[in-house]
Order: sequence, then C-alpha cells, then structure tokens
Amino acid sequence: MNSAIQPHSNLEVSPHEIDAEYFEYSKAANPISANLITRIPYQIFPASLYDSGTSRTVALDLSEKLECEGPATGPGLCASFIRLNAGDDVTLAPNATSQVLYVIDGSGSLAYGETAFEWTKGCFIALPGMNSTILKASADARFYWVHDEPLLRYLGVSRSEDRFTPTLYPAAVASAKLREAADDPRAQDRSRISVLLGNSHFPQTRTVTHVLWAMYGILPAGSIQKPHRHQSIALDFIIDCPTGCYSLVGTELDENGHIRNPKRVDWTPGLAFVTPPGYWHAHFNESDREAFLIPIQDAGLQTYLRSLDIRFS
Repeated sequence: MNSAIQPHSNLEVSPHEIDAEYFEYSKAANPISANLITRIPYQIFPASLYDSGTSRTVALDLSEKLECEGPATGPGLCASFIRLNAGDDVTLAPNATSQVLYVIDGSGSLAYGETAFEWTKGCFIALPGMNSTILKASADARFYWVHDEPLLRYLGVSRSEDRFTPTLYPAAVASAKLREAADDPRAQDRSRISVLLGNSHFPQTRTVTHVLWAMYGILPAGSIQKPHRHQSIALDFIIDCPTGCYSLVGTELDENGHIRNPKRVDWTPGLAFVTPPGYWHAHFNESDREAFLIPIQDAGLQTYLRSLDIRFS
C-alpha cells in the first residue's frame, strides 16, 4: 500500500539510480498518520532514577520507541539526570552544539576550555560543544541536562564551531527575575508566569541557545494554565511542587476549549516528562502552594525556522 512505485520494470538500473524511489503523493505526504514514522511517546522519568547512590549519568533514552540511534529523548534532543557526589567529577563530551544544565542540588565548579566558574543549587548553565565540560562537586549534586546530539547524529554532522560562550545564570538572579515577573500587577492576565532565558548572541529568537529554549516558571496556588500547543518538543522538569499539581495532555480540543480525552501527568518534585510536539497541554495547581517548573525545548531552532506555531486555547 505504501511501497514505492517501481521506476524500472525490465530495465537494467545504473548504480547511481539504485537508491532512487518514487511515491504516489497520498502514500507519502503524511508519514506520521500512515505510521511510517513513530510518534513521540508520552513518558515520565521519576526522581528515584538519581536521588541516591553512586555518581552516574542517566540518559532518559526513548530511542527504541523512536526507532532511532540513541540515546535520545526526542528526535533531536537528549535529556539526562546526572548525580555527582561530593569529591567526584564527570566529563561531558556530547557531539552537540547546545547544552543546558540545571543544578537541582549541590555545589561545585565547571571547566570548559579556558572558561571556569563555580555553580550552586538553582543555577542554569548554557554550554556550546566544541570542548569537553568537566564538572566537579564540592557537595553532593544533581543536574538536569539537555543537549542536541540526536539532531547532529541524524544530520550526519559533527560540531564545527561554538556559536556562543559558556553562560551562567546564577540562582539568585534567575529567582529574582522570576519573582519580579510574578509580582507584576499584570501577571494574572498573562498566559503564564515565567522568565525565558536568553543569550545576546541570539536576538532574533530570544532563546538560551540557537537550538534550545528554556523557561523558568511558577504555577501559582489554585491556578490553571490554559491549554496551549507548539511544534517544539518539551522536556519538562519539575523543580518543586506540592501534591495536587498535574498536566493534562492531548491531541485535540473540544468545543469548550478543553483537551479532549487527555492523558494526566501528576507532578512530583524532581520528575521529568515528555510533552510531544503539536499536543495540547494545560497545567493545574489545586494546592495552596506555588509550584516551579522548567520546560526545555528545541524551540530555538523551531523559532529560527519559523515553524514553532505556538497557539493558545
């Protein structure tokens, strides 16, 4: 049904034509609907993967479900948890152009080429990829780490230049900026209360790197973030939350603007989960305390390609 039209029935094929295929339009125009390519799955990754034990890196690998080479959490991104106990170090060396680290807990130092600085709990760090990164922990540390190696692997390319320099977003500054946004009198009229991390090298996209997008957000007590969607994948991390926080995710809205037949993702501190591109999602806080989250997406690239297509219900 979906096989290629055979261009040569009884003709000898030259070597440079062997790989050529021809498809009738309706058989190839939408490979996802035709199940020729796998959909990005829902998936949650609990804090128990990294909250105790030896130092280690835990890739949140969905490559088997994606039918691609791994590790990969999405077609173009890989997320990992890193546990680094006091006195230990780890070297990060993905074939990537963009990396974002969030320091879940702990303190220590970072070295990237000639750049070196200290990090503490709550910091964000953006890194390019030409050099290896060495993380050293002075206190037991945990990280959420996202990079774009799967994208480069699919394209069959290697990193060739750094498009930006290692950039630190100190915890105190990021938290102050978020609180400033939350305290704005107009905050309750906005679709969400958050700050987007940017980099001066990317004024067009206003994103943390040219590929990655990172948001630091609050879900206020008793609030709902109405459904929205975008063509970027979201690799969400829950920094902290009380019981009663969750997301609803689905492919369609009903006539009232609510998600039809949604999948529910209950939040817990330290949880990561995948929101597939194009899916509607809404966030709920039914408690009396704030919750904090970090979605990391490939929206830097999608924005540059003019394909992000973000919509709100």
